[in-house]
Amino acid sequence: MASVAPLPVLEALTTAVLVIDTDSLVCYLNPATEALLEISAQRAHGQPLGELLPMGATLQAALLAAVEGSSTTLREIALERPGSETPLLLDCTVAPFTTWSGNGLVVVELARVDQLMRITREAWLQERQDALHEIVRALAHEIKNPLGGLRGAAQLLDRELPRRELREYTRIITHEADRLGGLVDRMTGSFRVLGREPFNLHAVLEHVRKLTLVEIPEGLVFERDYDPSIPELTGDREQMVQAVLNIVRNAVQAMAGRGVIALRTRVRHQFTLHNRRHRLAVEVWITDDGPGIDPAMIEKVFFPMVTGRADGTGLGLAIAQEAVNRHGGTIECVSRPGKTRFTLYLPVEGDA
Repeated sequence: MASVAPLPVLEALTTAVLVIDTDSLVCYLNPATEALLEISAQRAHGQPLGELLPMGATLQAALLAAVEGSSTTLREIALERPGSETPLLLDCTVAPFTTWSGNGLVVVELARVDQLMRITREAWLQERQDALHEIVRALAHEIKNPLGGLRGAAQLLDRELPRRELREYTRIITHEADRLGGLVDRMTGSFRVLGREPFNLHAVLEHVRKLTLVEIPEGLVFERDYDPSIPELTGDREQMVQAVLNIVRNAVQAMAGRGVIALRTRVRHQFTLHNRRHRLAVEVWITDDGPGIDPAMIEKVFFPMVTGRADGTGLGLAIAQEAVNRHGGTIECVSRPGKTRFTLYLPVEGDA
């Protein structure tokens, strides 16, 4: 079996590259491939390519074409991964490669289509959400200024009215002014200064879990699957607690307080967030077995003032997204009847 010495240029690439010999055995893969396929170079060396990339006859045909001197690109190939519910969506290019010594090898390049689609969609949604947040902030400012005057006038009038039944009306005005003021504060509260302290993500998840179980002591079950290798993150622990709590409460309300919520964490390697590559990022799944989100709502769930509940404010998920964005991360949501999953991606500071 051939062996290829590590090449600095390939080692530095963020694109996954494998080198295959004429017997279709792996003789080299770069660190990006190790991260993508979740396998070490030492373990992969000498394995048949078909075991690492079970793409069937299409891959075999591309390998044969490369041996004969032709390049082939396979578009949007779904690659199942052990232990993962979501397959990788890849473009796979197979091309001939000749070494200086004249050995005929094959180069396989893997490009993640799903990640490119995610980054493009993330940028599009972020533009829309940023514009909406600016509108909401401006409206909140315009609402809050006259609220103070309205409340103050109601209090002065309350002191001057001689009859108790009349004062009841001014107290309703004061109460409603306070309620509206609280709503405005929640709309703008995530814009306070962000703390920058180390915190344990699992401690945040456990705090939210215990708090939720105090509120809903019966009928709710939490399943936990935490990756113990996750390092501490840097940021505002209280804002992260609020973000996770808002998502979990949204799930509890969707399930009417009865069902299963699964919390799972994993480390992701060489992950791109907001057009910035991070050596390490953390992935958090918050999954519930509720009825699911209306497909017409799924693209708008993080927009402020958008809600599917008659008694909802439409601010919980918007605030959660704003908090995660301020930590350099993103939130995604996928849903179908019986399963809704919110995925948080957070960078590990110092590993960009």
